[in-house]
Amino acid sequence: MINEKINYDKLMMEEIKSLNGERKSVLLHTCCGPCSSACIERLREYLDVTVYFYNPNVEPLEEYLKRKETQIKLLEDLDIPYIDADYDNDYYRSQVKGLENEREGGARCPVCFKIRLKRTAEVAKENNFDYFCTSLTVSPHKNSDIINKIGHAIGELVGIKFLYSDFKKREGYKRSIELSKEYELYRQDYCGCLFAKDWSELNEKK
Repeated sequence: MINEKINYDKLMMEEIKSLNGERKSVLLHTCCGPCSSACIERLREYLDVTVYFYNPNVEPLEEYLKRKETQIKLLEDLDIPYIDADYDNDYYRSQVKGLENEREGGARCPVCFKIRLKRTAEVAKENNFDYFCTSLTVSPHKNSDIINKIGHAIGELVGIKFLYSDFKKREGYKRSIELSKEYELYRQDYCGCLFAKDWSELNEKK
């Protein structure tokens, strides 16, 4: 697990505490149903959560639709509203051109984070949410420091507050696995893009 210097989970709770019980709205970008489960559980105690499933990086289309279906199933079970998004894989591919051979966690990933977080911020701004946030930080394979810094910068650019998070803290990832079993959610075996999947499979064979 990556050890960040800044405790983003603490920053999130400090922000929530500063609301003094006032319920604000947050648009939560989610990468999949399983990861979103623990994030929603943690946030909904304090904030009005709406989910935005925007993941143009996920390939092939059949996999994307399977993850989307799983996400919607969970949200219906939890009675959480969501905003749908178009599947724009061509745009994702154009933005990561030249980075196809990067390992997972390499230079391609921050570009992918920016694509998804920028669109989430724009939708949050258009729909008058108080915050935007992402479930990406629940994964032990994702660098929460990079994600939070990108999110904060995009929030400043778009003009909406980014809610810091590190959902893997306080055993968030473990809780996502428990909730996935409870709600019988499909759990994928790769991040989303075929580049990372191919890289991982290639290195497993070495």
